Amino acid sequence: MNVLIVHAHPEPHSFSAAMCTTATDHLRAQGHQVRVSDLYASGFNPVASAADFGQRQNPDYLVYALEQRHAHTNGTLAPDVRSELAKLLWCDLLILNFPIFWFSAPAMLKGWIDRVLVSGVVYGGKRFYDRGGLAGKRAMLSVTIGGQSHMFTSDGVHGPLDDMLRPLLQGTLGYTGLSVLPPFVAWHVPYISTEERTHILADYRSRLDQLDHLAPLTMPSLGDFDERLRPLAVR
Repeated sequence: MNVLIVHAHPEPHSFSAAMCTTATDHLRAQGHQVRVSDLYASGFNPVASAADFGQRQNPDYLVYALEQRHAHTNGTLAPDVRSELAKLLWCDLLILNFPIFWFSAPAMLKGWIDRVLVSGVVYGGKRFYDRGGLAGKRAMLSVTIGGQSHMFTSDGVHGPLDDMLRPLLQGTLGYTGLSVLPPFVAWHVPYISTEERTHILADYRSRLDQLDHLAPLTMPSLGDFDERLRPLAVR
């Protein structure tokens, strides 16, 4: 299996970094090919802009998604975008590894998504959900968070974590056709002991051993909608 880990944490000695290293070493020991995009370490530019295109279809008005399509077709995407897109298309499994910042992903990772999930390649028109450009591949989030698990339940103070992560789980990964596995969550990380952190990493290795047995999250299927994307009548 080809695995791409996109790691987004500003501290190289963080527990998030330890999770990235754990996954890399464990999957390679199992014989998988693993590539890591460490966004902070590489100085990845997270800003989507006209500079991403060496040649513009419309130099007077920027429609980013349309320029992505044009640049990909003509081979004029920015080199860093081309490199990351090639890794994305190479992988069978995508792991996004990051800390939860303000109920979401770090801006660095959001910028990677904006720039690398290229329109016309991974989505476009009605190429989304089960017809998306990344259909046949899998994805998983591995996240660290300061809160405790009881805070993220249906009756918890913050509500279910999956609801918080829906823009990523469904609106990004599922939308592009990826089969989305349940997230792996390291809870309360800044406040736990070294022993507890060791247990979390052991649990993460166990999760990685179970990838082929995990049921993916339920996503919409375009077969349940008509040509105008209205729900089909219940039979």
